[in-house]
Amino acid sequence: MPIKIKVDNLYKIFGKNPKEALKLLEQGKSKDEILKKTGNAVGVNNVSFEVNEGETFVIMGLSGSGKSTLIRCLNLLNKPTKGNISVDGENIVKYDKKQLKKFRQDKMAMVFQHFGLFTHRTIQSNVEYGLEIKKVSKEERSKIAAEAIKNVGLEGWQDSMPHQLSGGMQQRVGLARALANDPDVLLMDEPFSALDPLIRREMQLELLDLQAKLKKTIIFITHDVNEAFKLGDRVAVMKDGEVVQIGSPEEILENPSNQYIEDFVRDIDRSKIFQAKNIMQKTTALMSVKDGLKVAMQEMRSNGISSLFVVGEKRKLEGIITIDDTIEAIKEKKSLRDIIKDDYFTADPEDYVQDLIPKAAVTKYPIAVVDEEGAFLGIIVRVSVLSGLA
Repeated sequence: MPIKIKVDNLYKIFGKNPKEALKLLEQGKSKDEILKKTGNAVGVNNVSFEVNEGETFVIMGLSGSGKSTLIRCLNLLNKPTKGNISVDGENIVKYDKKQLKKFRQDKMAMVFQHFGLFTHRTIQSNVEYGLEIKKVSKEERSKIAAEAIKNVGLEGWQDSMPHQLSGGMQQRVGLARALANDPDVLLMDEPFSALDPLIRREMQLELLDLQAKLKKTIIFITHDVNEAFKLGDRVAVMKDGEVVQIGSPEEILENPSNQYIEDFVRDIDRSKIFQAKNIMQKTTALMSVKDGLKVAMQEMRSNGISSLFVVGEKRKLEGIITIDDTIEAIKEKKSLRDIIKDDYFTADPEDYVQDLIPKAAVTKYPIAVVDEEGAFLGIIVRVSVLSGLA
C-alpha cells in the first residue's frame, strides 16, 4: 500500500526554552531530568513512523506517554518543535495559515473523546457544520450529512437534539460529522474511553464495519491494549514520549521488544485479539464432490484422520463425511452424496477466537473456515482455539 503519512524525527517540547531541552535530549538526559533542570516538558521525543493508505494505525500508551500530544501534532494543533510530517508527500509543517486551513477542511478530520456537539443544533445540523463552514450549498450538505448519519447507524435521528441521545449515539454523531467532510485521514483521540464497556465494544465493532466499507486512513489513540490490538492493523506503543515498538498485534504479542512491552501485553485477553485466520490451518486433506468413496477412504487413511470435508466447484464447501459412514456406504454401494453431512460448524476468517470457544466446546469435527462465497479456506481444530488463549 502507498504511504499516506510519514513522520520523521518529530519532537514536541512544551516550555520557554525548547532548544535547551533538545540539546539535553541529544545528551541522553531523561524527560524528568529535563523538566527539573529547564522547566520544559518533553511531549514527543524523536518519533518516526509511516502510515499506509487505508490502514488503521493505533498509537497506544499509558497516561503521560505522549500519544495525545503526538496525534495533535499530526494536524498541527500542536506545532512540532522539530521534525517533519509529510502527508501525500507534502511537508505540512511548512504550511502557512491558508494552506493549513484547507488541509484541515479537506484532508484530515478529528474525533475527540468528548463529543463536542452543539447542544442547540439538531443531529443533522451538527453533522452539516463542517460543510456549512466550507460554504457547501444547503441542499448538497443536507444530502451528504444524511448519508454520513446513515453510515454510522443513526438514520431516523436527524431531527433529535444531542441530549436525547445516549453517549454512544453522541459519539456516532461526532464520527458522522468528521466523515461528512470525506477526509482522507481520520484522527481519533480516545473516542470510546468515556463510554461504558458494553457500548464501547459496540462502537469498536461499528468502527471495524465502517472501516471495511470506507477504507479510510485512521490513526486511533487509546490506553487500552485490548482495544488497540482489536482495532489496529499495526500498533505503536509509546512510553515517555518515545515510540518503543511498532508492529502488528500478533508481532508485538509474539516478539515484545523489551520488558516494558512484555509487561504491557501480559494480561491481554488474546481471545479478543486473535481471529480465525490467525489460528486456521490450511489443509490438503480434502476431496471433491465428484470423487468416489474409495478415494475418500484412501485420503482419510493417508492423512490419519476420521473425517473429511468435501468441496465442489471453486472450493465451495459442500459438507463433511466420516470414516464410519464411508465404510458402511462402500458395503451398501451408496454414493458419496448419500453420506455427506452438514452437522459441523463454520467460521468467517475475521471471527474472533472468543466467539469460537462455544463451538469448539461441543463440535465433533474441526471448524471449517469459509469466505463470504462459502469457499473453503482451512480448518480450526479444538486445540487451536484453546491454545489461542494461552
